[in-house]
Amino acid sequence: MHVAEVLIVGAGPSGLVLALCLTKLGVKFRIVEKNSGPGQASRAIAVQARVLEFYRQLGFADDVVNGGLKMERLHLRNGSREIAALRFGDFGESLSAFPFVLSYPQDVHEKLLIEKLRANGVEVEWNTELAGFVDDGERVRVTLRSKGVEEVSEVAFLCGCDGAHSRVRQGLNLKFSGGTYEQRFFVADVEETGAPVKGDINICLGPDAFCLVFPIRNVNQDRLIGIVPKELADRENIAFDDVRSDVEKLAGVHVHKVNWFSTYNIHHRVAGHFRVGRVFIAGDAGHVHSPVGGQGMNTGIGDAVNMAWKLAAVLQRRADASILDTYETERVAFAHSLVATTDRAFQAIVGRGLSSSMFRLVVFPILLPLALKFSRGRKAQFRLISQIRINYRESVLSEGMAGEVQGGDRLPWAGGAGSDNFEPFNSMDWQVHVYGEASQGLRDSAARREIPLHVFPWNAVAQEAGLAKNAAYLVRPDGHVALADSKQDANVLERFLERFKIKARVLTLSSNR
Repeated sequence: MHVAEVLIVGAGPSGLVLALCLTKLGVKFRIVEKNSGPGQASRAIAVQARVLEFYRQLGFADDVVNGGLKMERLHLRNGSREIAALRFGDFGESLSAFPFVLSYPQDVHEKLLIEKLRANGVEVEWNTELAGFVDDGERVRVTLRSKGVEEVSEVAFLCGCDGAHSRVRQGLNLKFSGGTYEQRFFVADVEETGAPVKGDINICLGPDAFCLVFPIRNVNQDRLIGIVPKELADRENIAFDDVRSDVEKLAGVHVHKVNWFSTYNIHHRVAGHFRVGRVFIAGDAGHVHSPVGGQGMNTGIGDAVNMAWKLAAVLQRRADASILDTYETERVAFAHSLVATTDRAFQAIVGRGLSSSMFRLVVFPILLPLALKFSRGRKAQFRLISQIRINYRESVLSEGMAGEVQGGDRLPWAGGAGSDNFEPFNSMDWQVHVYGEASQGLRDSAARREIPLHVFPWNAVAQEAGLAKNAAYLVRPDGHVALADSKQDANVLERFLERFKIKARVLTLSSNR
């Protein structure tokens, strides 16, 4: 008999990261997957800085970085002619310890996450699907089916990380509003030679088309993503040779070997809710959108981290149950914003009309390099792509402002000056940060509430990051600021903690064996 407080349905990146977070936080769970093993296709490739920051909290960011390829430059091209070249490191070196986009194929990514779970005594239950569930308000009664045998059990919470065709979302009768882009797209994993710079991201633009070229597993294997020519779009079966001449001309490449080729349609949808009672959804179960910027998988992992610490806090009676409401309000808002922004950008890039053609050939190649010529523009672009700009300022868990930092913002990274203010995040616990000097009143209050207090030196790095000297920042387990108080008022801290019944985590050994 399994003893679990949480059932995770789906062992893709979102479900696996949720499982790893719950493991670290000492929550007993099960994770089931209807397939017989991890995915075999590379699918999602890009791992953004914000996810690597989460992985650092979990203790394996270096493993991921060392196993992937740093894509440190972006090239705009028109066939063999380079229009502009931009270096990511110039954008984000002062903003994150990971100032790059990492190429890390999803199949390799999932295998590593599974290995990390296994090292903690946790096994994914393969060939096991959710047959049904009932939430009675106190517990969730779930029916699982494995090899024709059904099992009924109860959990405190059910989390659907089971993809765009989510059984959990369907069981909640949630709307999945949105649509499908009219264009048909292709994806190919190839070995090629030609103009695109190996190991970098290349955006190839033409009057009626575009193509992305970037590395997958090593500098000798690239992924090509583009639009199927209009005259072929209605054909049922399309092979790479059908698009070869268009692709090679547009991208300035000669393809020697095709390892994988597929065509597909892209959807943009967001579920009506991410939570109903004791049942939650995350990742593609809650939102799907265009692949512009490599945001999809990263957003699902962000969902998982946001959900995990809140579930753990409520299950361990370290916070009021009302904080579970903030999972939906925080993550739905971002999902809608992401779908809207990527939708506009994607339509401009892939559209077939005159305005889209002008955007590809004139506006994009001229305005993007111009905007990125200035430090402010480069940093803004890095914040957008890397997801470090995500904030929860409208959340009830967010309060105050100190320096340039508002409650709800990700705490700015202030590393590289003899200390690293993200290092304490490895605890995945509430904590207070001060940059300068902490008052005795604040020290006494933090000690009384058993909230760790970290005091960092005030220096140019902290100032450049937008932090305020001697301000108090109450930081959530996910690295976002809950309370920013420029006056270090211990009473303000006490009131905030009491409002949500927040307590520090007592580290205990737990096992899912």
